[in-house]
Amino acid sequence: MNPYNYSSDDPHSNLQLKETTARWLRYAVDFPTAHPTRHERNNTVHGDYFQPRDTDNAPLVVLFHGIGGQLLIPCKFLARTLVKKGMACFVLYSIFHSRRMPETVKKRYPVLTPEEWFESYQISVTDIRQAIDWASGRAEINKEQVAVLGISFGGFISAITMGVDKRIKAGVFLIVGGNSEKIGRKSRKHSMRKGYKQRTEAEYNKIQRDYARYLAEVAEKGFENVTPVRKSFLIDPMTFASYLRGRPVLMLNALWDEYIPKEATLDFWEACGKPAISWFPGTHTTFWIWFPLIRRKIAHFLGETFGIGDGHSR
Repeated sequence: MNPYNYSSDDPHSNLQLKETTARWLRYAVDFPTAHPTRHERNNTVHGDYFQPRDTDNAPLVVLFHGIGGQLLIPCKFLARTLVKKGMACFVLYSIFHSRRMPETVKKRYPVLTPEEWFESYQISVTDIRQAIDWASGRAEINKEQVAVLGISFGGFISAITMGVDKRIKAGVFLIVGGNSEKIGRKSRKHSMRKGYKQRTEAEYNKIQRDYARYLAEVAEKGFENVTPVRKSFLIDPMTFASYLRGRPVLMLNALWDEYIPKEATLDFWEACGKPAISWFPGTHTTFWIWFPLIRRKIAHFLGETFGIGDGHSR
């Protein structure tokens, strides 16, 4: 079962130049989603495309923010840093951004039905894959050098997408973890515990045992060949962690994250094969106090991965 299959037919897109500098151009991009829903506002994918000037072999980085609009801001700042280093950047607007979030969903969030949450993951993964489809048709893009960068919810989505799409060669995941049941059970944030707090300890432990068995089967047979006992297993980054082993991954996390328990982050990190990880003193929000250092670490990691920047030539 692969809920992330989609039609990769090239959709009609709109491209509008919004900003020019001596080193890069910024365009507004939109195209119809390959996963339309009953909510019309969800059905158009929006993004900002940062194109480096005088480059005909640019890596592509797709950046995906967390829930709401505030985490779009660091994505845009990071894109401005990376495009100066010769990387093309596509900043996606999530379906949970005010630009795309329907009023009926906005009023109820975060209390959404399991079906709505599942569909939000399907749409979001498809958005990233469609952005890669769109960018791959551009002459300046090196289709063999594609990375994803996701923040919070966007990190969950980016990890899943990297697991299912082999075109993605590197991943940067900020303030994320795995094992959603554990996150919901042990998070210090009340909004994260909604929907989980009614479960007894025995029910939680049974789900954890079921998930451990499922993950072992996925590692052996592939997620498409295993039927999960709970559909929610298919929208958990841990399910796809075995596909990230041995691939370039960087994790940046908050030491006192009130949303994502440290234990859940370490579970995901270990399942990914213990990639590079850094911890910053702060919470899910104050993590960004360290933005200058975060930016440098990301630029260095992607530069090293794609052979650009100081000490490298193209």
